[in-house]
Amino acid sequence: MRRVVSQTAVVLLSTATGTAAVAGVGAFHAAAPTRSSAHEATTLILGAPRSAPRGAPRAAPAEARPHSVTYQGVRVPVPAGWAVVRLDEDPSACVRYDRHAVYLGRPGPQPDCPARVVGRTEAVHVQPLHDVAASRTVVHADKLGSFTVRPSVGHETSLALPEAGMGITGVYGTDPAALQRILRGTRVTAKPHAHAKPHAQPQTPADAQPQDTMKPAAAPPGPAAQRRAPADPPPDRLDYASGKGFDTCTAPSLSTMKAWRSSFDVTNIYIGGAARGCEQPNLTAAWVKKVRKMGYRILPTYVGLQPPCGTRPQKFTVRNAASKGKKTAADAVAKAKALGIPVDKPIYLDLEAYKSKNASCKAAVLRFVNAWVKKVKQKHYKPCLYGSASSGVHDVGAAKGVARPVGIWFANWDGKARVYGDRFLPDDWWPPHRRIKQYRGAHRERHGGVTLNIDSSLADGRAY
Repeated sequence: MRRVVSQTAVVLLSTATGTAAVAGVGAFHAAAPTRSSAHEATTLILGAPRSAPRGAPRAAPAEARPHSVTYQGVRVPVPAGWAVVRLDEDPSACVRYDRHAVYLGRPGPQPDCPARVVGRTEAVHVQPLHDVAASRTVVHADKLGSFTVRPSVGHETSLALPEAGMGITGVYGTDPAALQRILRGTRVTAKPHAHAKPHAQPQTPADAQPQDTMKPAAAPPGPAAQRRAPADPPPDRLDYASGKGFDTCTAPSLSTMKAWRSSFDVTNIYIGGAARGCEQPNLTAAWVKKVRKMGYRILPTYVGLQPPCGTRPQKFTVRNAASKGKKTAADAVAKAKALGIPVDKPIYLDLEAYKSKNASCKAAVLRFVNAWVKKVKQKHYKPCLYGSASSGVHDVGAAKGVARPVGIWFANWDGKARVYGDRFLPDDWWPPHRRIKQYRGAHRERHGGVTLNIDSSLADGRAY
């Protein structure tokens, strides 16, 4: 595929087909692709547009030289080439982890994020302490210079700075060393607060269930108990969902979810993972509970390590595929529990497109998925798989001797809103009520007076 792109453009590039969509100002010319439209997309930032649409978030300029910025008593070193995004001034800006940036302040209620961003590099977000993840590590001002970022499954660390009443979330791509240098160079410049202590986080027993998932009490004996049960259980008790669905990079505000409810039945949430590309300021257990009460069905999705022949930097390898699959599964279950998602519900593994003809890579993918499925089942959740119809989902479906996911969510951006009749997936794979198709990639839609950048899906598959 030929393409000519100006220096000022944002390109959504299909990793399977080479098709692309361009946002911003710039010229783009392409020959019609000859390969399949089954794909996912990665976002390539080639430069800021010369003139953004009215109301669009402003692009933060990247500084040519290293310097530092101060926010609410916390001074952070900014490496050369990093952008600084002041969320207090631009609340619609999206906190993205796929580009080098220092984010300052609390995100707005509805960040203007792409439909999906997969992959991480080093980024830092400084904000008030109560907005930082509950799993934060308390680090006092005099200890910042020696703080060590421990490698983690999620490639992320959250710090509480009690003297400043602030918190820092930091993420890294493949090596925590660069993030560690920034955090060790951070200083607290505010005077100590006499009562600056991290807010206590309520502890929930590991085996506790949210109240709305507890089994109902048995009906008392009598005529009422002898009535015939309805032919079908209530919709929220089905283990599958049917209808139109959408996904976007960051969980929308509750007001947006309410505005969109009349148009959609199913929504996706990115619950965690080393390659999750957007921060989730709205996503909490309370958000999940309220969105389900609106009538939505939810697809909890974990964006972990990616195939060794894929395009994302966070990867498992041919050698460690099985062990990483187990660790990824354990972390995904922990993230689901933290959001109040009960056992026996689905968790989707997001496996982006890769070069399926690479035999060793495909074998590694199958080992990774096999380990993921077994571990998630062992922890009493339903393992499901999101991926390209022409690579991940197809390869798992065709494989022998591999533990199969309970359900699939496959990407084939051919514009056909149907879960069967796909050229890559025989109809007897995962029938019935175990298929969801993402049939259209990133685009903007407006419902209830609110516009979002989304991918579109049709669901007849496993959902919470």
